[in-house]
Order: sequence, then structure tokens, then C-alpha cells
Amino acid sequence: MSAGKPIAHDSAHGHVTGKAIYVDDIKPAAGQLYVAIGGANIAAGRIESMDLSAVRNAAGVVDVLTLKDLPGLVDIGPVFPGDPLLTERDVSFMGQAIFAVAATSFRRAIQSLRLANIAYRESKPLLDLQQAMDNEVYVRPKHTMQRGNAKSAIASATHKLQGTIHVGGQEHFYLEGQVALAQPEEDGGVLIHSSNQNPTETQHLIAGVLGVPMNKVTVVTRRMGGGFGGKETQAANLAAFAALFALRNQCSVSCRLSRRDDMQMTGKRHAFINNYAVGFDNNGLIHGIEHVLAGQCGHSPDLSDAIVDRAMFHADNAYYLNDVNIEGLRCKSNTVSNTAFRGFGGPQGMMAMEAVIDEIAYALNKDPLEIRKINFYGQAPRNVTPYHQEVSSFTVPQIVAQLEDSANYQHRRQAIRDFNQSSAVLKKGIALTPVKFGISFTVTHLNQGGALLHVFNDGSVQINHGGTEMGQGLMIKVAQIVASTLGIDLQRIAITATRTDKVPNTSATAASSGTDINGMAAKSAADTIKSRLAQFVVESKAPDGHTCTVSDVVFDNNRISLNGTHYNWEEIVKEAYLARVQLSATGFYKTPKIHYDRNTATGRPFLYYANGAAVSEVLVDTLTGESTLLRCDIVHDVGRSVNPAIDIGQIEGGYVQGLGWLTTEELKWDDSGRLLTDGPATYKIPAIGDAPAEFNVALLADTPNKEATVFRSKAVGEPPLMLAISAFAAIRDAIGSITHYQHFPALNSPATAEEILRVCDSLRTKT
Repeated sequence: MSAGKPIAHDSAHGHVTGKAIYVDDIKPAAGQLYVAIGGANIAAGRIESMDLSAVRNAAGVVDVLTLKDLPGLVDIGPVFPGDPLLTERDVSFMGQAIFAVAATSFRRAIQSLRLANIAYRESKPLLDLQQAMDNEVYVRPKHTMQRGNAKSAIASATHKLQGTIHVGGQEHFYLEGQVALAQPEEDGGVLIHSSNQNPTETQHLIAGVLGVPMNKVTVVTRRMGGGFGGKETQAANLAAFAALFALRNQCSVSCRLSRRDDMQMTGKRHAFINNYAVGFDNNGLIHGIEHVLAGQCGHSPDLSDAIVDRAMFHADNAYYLNDVNIEGLRCKSNTVSNTAFRGFGGPQGMMAMEAVIDEIAYALNKDPLEIRKINFYGQAPRNVTPYHQEVSSFTVPQIVAQLEDSANYQHRRQAIRDFNQSSAVLKKGIALTPVKFGISFTVTHLNQGGALLHVFNDGSVQINHGGTEMGQGLMIKVAQIVASTLGIDLQRIAITATRTDKVPNTSATAASSGTDINGMAAKSAADTIKSRLAQFVVESKAPDGHTCTVSDVVFDNNRISLNGTHYNWEEIVKEAYLARVQLSATGFYKTPKIHYDRNTATGRPFLYYANGAAVSEVLVDTLTGESTLLRCDIVHDVGRSVNPAIDIGQIEGGYVQGLGWLTTEELKWDDSGRLLTDGPATYKIPAIGDAPAEFNVALLADTPNKEATVFRSKAVGEPPLMLAISAFAAIRDAIGSITHYQHFPALNSPATAEEILRVCDSLRTKT
């Protein structure tokens, strides 16, 4: 059985040798054109005049596109309006697209942009999240979920405190930037190769822009060099420009962004300001809590409604909150519209809750782990979330107990306290933090997936499904699921590119649900083929006088067996083909039990929860602010893993990406609204030297998913990113030793050297 085995990524060899084909590797067609996008030089204001005559006459320029040239839809907002493909009047952020150029080379297209003569009437941009909060400037209405009376519970509690934590944004910084290649087809159709997490949505939007039905647009995605959410909605505009120019000029057209333009013109993880007030008793048990979570959405809604919702859904993390009020604000600013990023708001909500736990521990002079344990979800009635979903299959206590022992947490914590007593400048810190992350799209209708499976008459198999591959190993997992279902070798399975003309109406590969949804759809298709072949075997191979049923047929080890008689897979497939048995099948899956009523803020938005925990140990230089991650231990629950090697890789990669978000990756704008951190020289993603020297990852054993997911597995894409909160908490722990843990360090993220030094200097004034 292929499922459950640690099999290498299907494209691993291609990745490391450079032979894997990405969109920009497709050989240029004769006469191919290249697109560059002209963006605004102000963050807020109005275009007074625009003269593009010099652009049109520039060397190599073949075509120029402005708003008036769009034949159909102008606004390509994925859920709510607010994202015009081009603007000719109002400017909402620096770099907003005003015109696009198609030229005979990418260099000529880029060079021609400088010849545009555009006059603006500039307004003062709104760039500060706190200012947007104070003035209630929102892209969408605020949302509240509550249970009980939080204010009353806080007021009557033995202890109470309030605080604020600023949580920075994050650039996706994928290896492959945004890119699309469009090719005109017959009868006004267009084929688009796009680095894209959401081909169906892109197909829909492009059809609208072109003014044609969706059946005229085909979007193809074989692989992405990283997506992380940034290619869920914001790949659509590049694909649209490529499609428009391809049809206008009847030739292939490539549209890609340079690294600098990609960072200037596309959205990031939302920055948040999280305010909290909490009441608790002498043991640290929370009696009442209020959260206000304010996300910086940028100039338009994009996916911010759902992202701030998910931050609210995860403001409890792994802790039961009886009397609770959570308010989510969708704040507007004159910056690029922020978008999906691994965790989709969940990490920002968890950061608020973990700050609360740590501050309670400081107030009571207790180990934060003790406060965490006493507040964990438990048995009824302490098993219901603020949005009234029951928490079942909650393995966090089991994980924490295992990790506390395997990582030798208590002994190391005491050793760190002893070290800090004798070290005036270098301080160590340690923290163990949990993760409870909900799995499913919180918009119910998105929880569906489809697949198309072909068995050819030589016994080879081809699988296509609605999920997209961005390096996470989805394709190999789905192939393993099909191979295991049919009882054949993985080598017999061919994986094909995601295409909107093969599997229609798909959802984005997001919400950690890629394998859950598409794996189940592929299994459904394989089960259909299996049933047809079993029926054929019963009808054609049953011995005379014997009554056999399809349940007597066994598929295993490349054989199909009936009552102890074995037939080769290829043999039966060939015979079935000659007998006119259909050897192609579609599969479909919709996630059960999902519902959420936004009016009452109640329901079951998640099928189940993924759980994990991490222990991180750090060393901080309190005179320079530099921090070093010394060791990380992780235990994560992936249920009955489809591919343990892929899952462990996702856990390691997610943790390191989260580490970058919380320690090194800092976004900076100047007062005009121009992004200053627009390349690797000014924006620091984690490198191999930032990973811990000792990195221990274990999968929780013997915990199959209680929900009927594919082979009882659990999602692993997003939850591991939030394990890195343990590193941030460990830095906070190290800094706290400056005052012998008497004063809570109000540390914001990212915990850069500058931020750490700021907090260290602040605490030194209190000693």
C-alpha cells in the first residue's frame, strides 16, 4: 500500500536539477510578446492627466492597454468589489496599475514605462493601522463573536490585566514570482499557463474581463515555485493582462513581475494590532477575556473578511474561554491590498492569546506552561469554542505531555534560569506553546473538490484533480491515495497539470485542505473504477456454479483476485476494455458537517482541528538585540499520515517560515507610502543559519483522525507555521530575565534586533 509510506516528492529530482518546468521555462513561441505594468507613483490621490504617446512610440512596443481598452469586467475583486484591473482616475496605493505595455522583450517593455507622462493631484495617504482603528476606517464592517458576559467576568475576577501586541505582516517571497503565459486559441478562446493557487477563480475573472463565457478560458497550473496564499487571488491580474494582449495581438504573451515589482504591487500577510483585557484567578485560570483584533487590510477587501474572521476563530488557540468577547476590525490603509498567507489570519489571532498567557504567568510568577495547561480545552462543558463548536479529538494535552518529557523541558528551564543568574549580557529563554488549528474553508461552499481518473488499456493510470502543486507534495499524496485504492504500484500513476477544462468549478488550494478535499475526490474516482472492474471480474471470472459478489474481489500488489485466483492488473484492464467497460471516472467530495451563521457568530466552521506543540530555546544578546535559535523540539498530530516524509518536511518548513515572520521579516514603508523593503537586500527571510542547530520533529503516533478524512489523515500545510510562536515566546522569556521576570516584556513582532534592544533598554530602566 503506497499510502503511509515516506515517498519522495514527485518533482524532487526536477527541483534540485533545475529540470522541473515552471511557467517562465516554457519555450517562447515565435513572435511572443512580454508585458510590463505601469504603476502609480503616489499612494493616494487622483490622476489629473496621462500622456502615453512616448510609451506607444518606444522601441519594441507593440501594444498599450488602458482602462478604456477593457472589453468587459473592470473590477476583479475576488469576493467584494474594490480591485480594478486598471485605474484612470483614483489612486489608492503606490504601484497601483494604470496601464500595461506589450513589447518584443521584457527589457523593452520595462524601459518604456519610464516614458509615461502622468500628472497627479496627491492626497495624504492613510498608512498607520492605529490611525485607521481610531478613525474607524474599514474596508468591511466589523464582526463580533461572544459568549457570556466578558466585562462582568473580568470585573469580578481576582486579578485582571490588559495589554497590546503589534504583529507585523510578512512578504510571501516565493522562489517563483507572479507569472502567466497566455496563448490565443480558436473561436476567441485563450489558454493560460499561470502560477496560480486558484485556477477556477482566475478563469472566472478573466472571462469577465474579456467579456466571454468561462468555456472560452482554460487555465493550466502544473506547479508553482511557492504560493503560501499569495497566488490565491492575486495571480489573476497578471493572467488577465496576458490574456487581453494575447487576444488583441493573436500571439503568445508572457506577463511576469520582477522581484521588486512583485513586492511593491502584491499583497502580504496582514499586520495586526491586538488589544486584550483578561480576568483570572490565583491559579491562572481565565474567567473572562476581551480581544480586539485589528487587521491592516490595505486599500480593498480582497480576502480580508475571511482572514480577520479566522483570526477571531483562533484567538482562543488551545484554551477554553467561558466568558469571552472577540471583535474583529478590517482596517483600511493606502497600501497594496493584503491577502491570504499561510495560516490565513490564524497566526495573528494565536499571537494575541499566547501574549495573554505569558502575561498572566508574569503576574502570578508562574511557569507559562502551567498557565497553559490549566486553561486547555477539556471535557464538557469546557470543550466549546467562542463560536459554539465542540472541540473533539483534542490531542494537545497528550502532545504537550510527550514533548515536555522528550524535550526535557523542566530540567532545561531550570538550567536556563541558573545560566541567566550568572550571565549579565547573554540571556537564554525557553517556551513550550501549543497549536489548535481549524481545518476547512470557513465559507461552506468552498469545501468541495473534483477529480478525473483515466485507466488506459495498457494498465497505466492518469489522475487529474482540482488541487494545485506549490511544492507542498499534494500531487504525490494524491497519487499514493489512488495507487493504494487500486492496489497498484505508484509507478503506474501519472500526475497531470491542474486544468480548468478537466476538472471544473474547483476551490483554491488553501485552508490546509488540499489533500482532504482532492485526495477524497481522487479516491472517489478510483473507487468507481474499482467497482466497475470488480463487477467485470465477478461476471467474467466466477467459476461455474459459484455465487460471487464484488466484495469477494481483492485489489492488491498489482493483482485482482477472486476466491484465491489471481489475475494481473494489466490483464484484467485489457479484458475490461475489450468488453467495453468504462475505464474513466470522475470523483467528487464535499466536506460534511460544515456550517457557520455569521449573524449569530455560531456554527461549525471546521471539520476538525489539527494539533501540535513546540519547545524552542533561544540565546539573546541584550546589548545588541541579536537572537539565536539554539534548539527546537516539535510533536505534531497528522493523524494517519499519507506520506510521513512530506509531512515532516512541511512541519520543518512551516516552522522556519513562521520563525522568519516573527523574528527577521520586517516590512517598512516611507511616509509617502512607498515600500522600502522591496528585495533581499532590505527584507530578510530566514536562511539555513537561522534554523536551529538541533531540530527534532516527531509525529504523534497512533492517532487516526476520528473524522472520516482520506485514510484518517490530518492536514499539515498551515498549522506548523504557528509552532514558531514558541520561538517568539522564548525570546520574550529571555528578555524577561533582565528584571528577574518581575516585569512583562511588551515585545512586538517581528522580534528583530532593533525591537529586542528596544524592549531590553525599556526593562533596564525598571531594575
